[in-house]
Amino acid sequence: MFSSGSQLPLPSVTNLQVDSVNFPPSVISPASSNRLFLGGAGVRGIDVLGDKFVIITFFGVYLDPVAVPLLSVKWKGKTTEELMESVPFFREVVTGTFEKLIKVMMRVPLPGQLYSQIITGTSVKIWKSLGIYTYSEAKAVERFLEVFKDEKFPRGASILFALSPEGSLTIAFSKDDSIPETGKAVIENKLLTEASS
Repeated sequence: MFSSGSQLPLPSVTNLQVDSVNFPPSVISPASSNRLFLGGAGVRGIDVLGDKFVIITFFGVYLDPVAVPLLSVKWKGKTTEELMESVPFFREVVTGTFEKLIKVMMRVPLPGQLYSQIITGTSVKIWKSLGIYTYSEAKAVERFLEVFKDEKFPRGASILFALSPEGSLTIAFSKDDSIPETGKAVIENKLLTEASS
């Protein structure tokens, strides 16, 4: 469990509808019991035969209210369009020293083993190419794969990744769009935590 200690009020945001999935303006993190606000939502998918994009999951990103003053210092004066096209901005959201929650909802059924292999496979390749794949990352990936091994995610099921500012990753599962009060597992590895987002 972790707590940001943030006493800042939540920014005023509304529900966001992505396809048929509704993301509420705020949720309570299963890792810290902190209320986080909706920072954005979208879809993830794959290109099939190079010409057709198939949506696999929907996702919502929730942030600790302390993210607003932390990010606004550097990004003040930028337009929405500039921020939406800025890889460094999104990188700061992922690596920022504030709590985050990623809610992933299934559009198509997926076995947990496949989902976890997709997430870790790409990350391990990148870490190895950068020379930062250590014993610590190998053990974290092994634990991540173990957590997902026997899970099955039907359409509408949710995977929740709560990311602490210190680099711990709390993983929770739900058979619908609800958010559990506690996580199933906690993994202490900053690289894996960032890769999960």
